[in-house]
Amino acid sequence: MAHANKKKAPLATQVGTAAREARLRAGLTQEELAERAELATEVYGRLERGLMLPSLPSLLRLCRVLRVDANTLLGFSTEKPPAWLVESPPASSEPPALRRLLRTARLLTPKQLTVLGNAAQAMVPPRRVRPSRAAKPAEH
Repeated sequence: MAHANKKKAPLATQVGTAAREARLRAGLTQEELAERAELATEVYGRLERGLMLPSLPSLLRLCRVLRVDANTLLGFSTEKPPAWLVESPPASSEPPALRRLLRTARLLTPKQLTVLGNAAQAMVPPRRVRPSRAAKPAEH
């Protein structure tokens, strides 16, 4: 099975929700379905929660056990296109260098992120502090 990112991807959520609904209609437990589809129970549980996507052979076994076609699990059986297929929003207005930096930062460990954050903070010029109006002494 192919892993989705740790955050739920729309396609993984679609497949997981459709698989859960089909499993419940079939009256099967997660363990029963996983066994019949030749999957580890834990793997099937992650799939239902939208945390991973099945490989193509696993998807076909799921379809066979659930007695649904792949279009149903992928969300193509509805009037409107599935959420995961809807065109993504236009590209960000952020500069490409910032987007590259963010992509790289997402690969770092928490400790590395801390170091990167400290380095970035050191490069930012200090802000000038403006005296607040409340701090001025009242004139009589």
